[in-house]
Amino acid sequence: FRFSRLLSFKYSSSMQKMDPDHIIALVTEVIPTHSCLVFCPTKKNCENVAQMICRYLKEEFLQHQEADKVVLLQDLKDSGNGSVCPVLSRTVPYGVAYHHSGLTSEERRLVEEAYSRGTLCLLTCTSTLAAGINLPARRVILRSPYVASDFLKRSQYKQMVGRAGRAGIDSVGESILILQDKDRDMAKSLVCAPMENCFSNLMMDDGKGILSLILSLVGLNLQDFLRWTLLFVQQQHLCVHKSLTEVLQQSLDFLKDEDLITAEPDGSNLKVTRLGKATYKGSVDLTLSNVLYKDLSEGLEGLLLNSFLHLVYLVTPYDLVPQCRPDWMVYFRQFTLLSAAEQKMSAAVGVPESFMARKAAGQTVKKSVDQTVVTRMYLALVLFWVLKEADLWSVSERFRLNRGFVQTLLSSSSAFCSTVLLFTQELEELWPFRALLTELTRRLSYCVKAELIPLMEVAGVMESRAKQLYNAGYRTLTHLANADVSVLTRTIEHLSRKQANQIVASAKMLLNEKAAALQEEVDELLSKPSDLPHV
Repeated sequence: FRFSRLLSFKYSSSMQKMDPDHIIALVTEVIPTHSCLVFCPTKKNCENVAQMICRYLKEEFLQHQEADKVVLLQDLKDSGNGSVCPVLSRTVPYGVAYHHSGLTSEERRLVEEAYSRGTLCLLTCTSTLAAGINLPARRVILRSPYVASDFLKRSQYKQMVGRAGRAGIDSVGESILILQDKDRDMAKSLVCAPMENCFSNLMMDDGKGILSLILSLVGLNLQDFLRWTLLFVQQQHLCVHKSLTEVLQQSLDFLKDEDLITAEPDGSNLKVTRLGKATYKGSVDLTLSNVLYKDLSEGLEGLLLNSFLHLVYLVTPYDLVPQCRPDWMVYFRQFTLLSAAEQKMSAAVGVPESFMARKAAGQTVKKSVDQTVVTRMYLALVLFWVLKEADLWSVSERFRLNRGFVQTLLSSSSAFCSTVLLFTQELEELWPFRALLTELTRRLSYCVKAELIPLMEVAGVMESRAKQLYNAGYRTLTHLANADVSVLTRTIEHLSRKQANQIVASAKMLLNEKAAALQEEVDELLSKPSDLPHV
């Protein structure tokens, strides 16, 4: 590394303290005429950097595409049911925004589209933007060579700096990596190192991949099949402590212990059990299939049907539990708002009121309680309120969680609910869940008031648009299919003629599909049976 050039931006002593890395000078060399991405190590740092930059930008930045930024803020407000992030409300007028998983998917989409149009000229973002989202820039700045507390990998670095100067979009591009002295040697290695090798994922997460593969291949020659995998080619690197044959045998033993497969004493004649079929059909984590079966079976013994809470708890994803730490005061406050029946159900699964009261008061709890159950119940309460209020903003504030996490919880629960539904379809003893989970999956998928669900089945109609349509009198699929495009564009704010045509066309197609399905059912009922007895 050697000296390149001086920055022309003049810093006061207070600015020097606020921005010792001279990020403001670096970004103002390109914005607002060109675009810039600033990658930050954490979500909080994204927001702080965006606000710091705006604090020192000149008034002329407010005038750049001012009308478009007003529309963007209104769209953000509509997506949040009248609420908008206070950080974005301060930074968007300057053409600056942050982008990370704490935003809802709708907020991220609006920010990405505004950046692509040039309404926003600078995004402060985490590494998640580097993978899978096509947002190029004239200049890319890496605020730090870390992602959270981990030093950048070569592949991550290439993903980030590869945003600069995209061919066909920009004629030039550059990337800047900001370093502390302690990271100089590691950064030299990072820049000069070759790309990381690509390895088989079958052995990742304690071999979950190979377990799933073996379960799907029962009945075939497993040894022959494994010869065609990347794992077989890389077994010297990935199977260091045991051979691939030993890994295979250990996996089979695990599947037998979990009652997912059966075999003869000599290991021959492998067969998939009912639980194994249910696990495979529902794509359930093999290490959790018995836990799920136990939870569902115990749930049947005292299933609470006058509230969604018990069902919601049963479909709260296990894999999100490690990502959440309950706020005990919030937890206890929300617990006290439950009905007596709901509190009794909570105690039945392992979260009694006495435990909640002690935790909220900061007292030690002598009696052993399953922390996974406790956290899962907390997440279930979050989902329960989302279903009741259908408003991510109010629920995220109620539980002091970021709205992006609440939305992730909602979408993950919707997917897991579908998984559990498929799981129960293979197990006759769990038949009561089939009808109950079908409706719950629908509720979790749309997470709006029931009257808006038919409108949201139409392509291009999200929650905010569905509310506009419903309030304007378009309350059913039939209303939309027969709508006059001109009237629709005049009635619905910020709806273009192209969008209106798409909505009407999609509604007509859905209506025709539903009518055709009903007609097919009628024809089948009225048709003469082919096996009718005759003389």
